[in-house]
Amino acid sequence: QLPLVESGGGLVPPGESLTLSCTASGFGLNYYYIGWYRQAPGKEREGIACINSGVGSSDLADSVKDRFTISRDNAKNMAYLQMNSLKSEDTGIYYCTASKICNCVGHVCYVDGGASWGQGTQVTVSS
Repeated sequence: QLPLVESGGGLVPPGESLTLSCTASGFGLNYYYIGWYRQAPGKEREGIACINSGVGSSDLADSVKDRFTISRDNAKNMAYLQMNSLKSEDTGIYYCTASKICNCVGHVCYVDGGASWGQGTQVTVSS
């Protein structure tokens, strides 16, 4: 398990934007694919975004592809999830992952079983 820390969550009204950060501690994040997952209370965990370890090509789940953007800054050992036009259904705990594989197919994204996970950051979209 590699240490990852998510930050940037909070309470935001519908329609507004929020950017989440993922910081790696003690290892080089540049060697890994980065993924973002979210989990609403009582719901299953949902993979929503991936970005590769090379040039930074990204992929998004259908539920967020028109509104969210995943990016990374290897020099800072960080990754980001920019969330625009937030909806109440976006509410949940958001996790970042570091993995050897991350791919979006069939409306959702997946990481390999050896992925490392952060502790999560809460995003609540409500007026």
